[in-house]
Amino acid sequence: MIREFKNKDMNDILDIWLSVSIKAHSFVKSSYWQSQVKNMRDIYIPSAKTFVILKDYKIVGFYSLYENTLAAIFVKNEFQGLGLGKKLLEHAKEQTDELFLTVYKKNTSSYNFYLSQGFKVIKEQIDEGSLEYEYKMRFER
Repeated sequence: MIREFKNKDMNDILDIWLSVSIKAHSFVKSSYWQSQVKNMRDIYIPSAKTFVILKDYKIVGFYSLYENTLAAIFVKNEFQGLGLGKKLLEHAKEQTDELFLTVYKKNTSSYNFYLSQGFKVIKEQIDEGSLEYEYKMRFER
C-alpha cells in the first residue's frame, strides 16, 4: 500500500534513506550521507511531496517529489528486488506528465532500472555535494 507521508514517518524514512544511500553509493564516503541527515529531516522532506510504501503495516520504502523532480526513491535493502521500487516509481509518474531525476553514473543498477522504466539521459553533470558524475534523466508520457 502506498500512502502520503505523515510526520510520524520521519524517523523510518530517514533510516531507510541513510542505510540505502550508504550501500547503493559505496563510492561516496558514508560520512557524507551521515552529514546530510539533518538537511533531509529539516529541509528536503518538508519541502517535497512524499509517499511511503508499506509491507505488513511497516514502511519499507518511500519517494519524494519536488515539483516535477523525483528527488528521492528508496526501498529498504532487504526488500529490494520485489517490485516495490517499480510500484513507487509508477505512483510518482502518475503525479506529473514529465518527471526528472538524477542518478550517479557509478550506480549502474539504479541507472539501468530507470532506463528500463522509460527514462532517458538528457545531461551528464557533477553532483556538487559528492563531486561524483551523475546523469540527469527525464521521463515523458
